[in-house]
Amino acid sequence: MFALAIHGGAGTIARASLSPDAEREYRAALETALNTGYDLLRDGAAALDAVEAAVRSLEDCPLFNAGRGAVFTHEGHHEMDAALMSGHNRLAGAVTGVRQVQNPIRAARLVMEKTEHVLLGYPGADELAREYGLPLQPKEYFFTQHRYNQLQEALREGRMRLDHSQARPVPATEAPATAPLEEPEKFTEPVEPDPNWKKGTVGAVARDQHGHLAAATSTGGMTNKRYSRIGDTPIIGAGTWADERCAISCTGNGEYFIRAVAAYDVACLMEYKGLSLEEACRIVVQDKLAPVGGEGGLIAVDAAGIITLPFNSEGMYRASRVAGGEALVAIYKE
Repeated sequence: MFALAIHGGAGTIARASLSPDAEREYRAALETALNTGYDLLRDGAAALDAVEAAVRSLEDCPLFNAGRGAVFTHEGHHEMDAALMSGHNRLAGAVTGVRQVQNPIRAARLVMEKTEHVLLGYPGADELAREYGLPLQPKEYFFTQHRYNQLQEALREGRMRLDHSQARPVPATEAPATAPLEEPEKFTEPVEPDPNWKKGTVGAVARDQHGHLAAATSTGGMTNKRYSRIGDTPIIGAGTWADERCAISCTGNGEYFIRAVAAYDVACLMEYKGLSLEEACRIVVQDKLAPVGGEGGLIAVDAAGIITLPFNSEGMYRASRVAGGEALVAIYKE
C-alpha cells in the first residue's frame, strides 16, 4: 500500500487570526502538493520521486518558508537548506545556505546522486546546481512582502525569528541592526506584525508500491539569522531520516531537534525497543522535545504505510493520503 504525508510548518498558527481566505489558500496549496506526490505514487513512481515532487510544489508556493517563500537573513538575502533520503539503501543528499537555486530539494538530490558526499554548503552547492543545469533565480524571485515585513519587525526588535510568534533575543554582545545590508529600496509597504509566525519548514514522506520509503525536507531557516546558521533540516538524522522501518521529516525549533537527533531517535525507538511508529513519534515529540522547549512536530510513515502526524505546537500545516483513501488536509489541532 502506498502512502504520502506532507507538512508546511508547525508553530503558533492561531485559528482566530487566519482569515477564511488565507486558510483556503493554505489548504489549497497543501492539497496541490499532496496530489502531486500521490499521483506519482499511484502511477508506480518511486517514493524518492514522490517526496521530491511534493516538496518542490511547496517550495514554489510563496506561502511557505522554503524556496520562493523563504525568509530573509539579517543581511537581507536568503539562505536555504534541504535534504532527502532514500530508505532502502540509506543514500542521502543535503544542501545548506543555497541562495540562487529555485528548488533546493533538487540540489540536495544532485548531491546524493552526482557526488560522493552527503552535505554541501554555499557556494559549492550553488555551483553544483549550476553545473547540472538546475534553474537558478535572482534574489527578486525569492522576495515576498510579508517575509520582508517579518525581517523589518525582527530588525526593529533586535531579534531572530523562527517564523513563529516567539522571538529569540540577539546576544548582548551584538548591536541590533536597523536595516538589512541588501535592503531592496523599491519595497516600501508599511510593516505590520504577522500574528501567525510559524516554524515554516516543508517536508514530505512516502511509501511507494515497491515498499520503499523516502523523506524530503526544505526550509528558508529563521528570519534575521546570522553567521550562516544551519538548522536541523539538512542534518541527516536530526530533521530528515529514512530507513527500511520509517521515513521522517521534522519541523520546529531546529536547535532542539539537532540536540535530540529527533528523526533518527524515532527510528531507534522502533528498532531497539520494538515500538510502533505512532508510539515512537509520541515519545520524541511529546516526552522528549516538548519538556525542554522543542516546539514543533514531524510527519512519519512506516513500512506498512501507516502515517502519523504528531506536533506539540498550536498547529501544523499538514496533509496525507493512503492508497484508495480520502485526503486529509489540516492546520489546527483537530
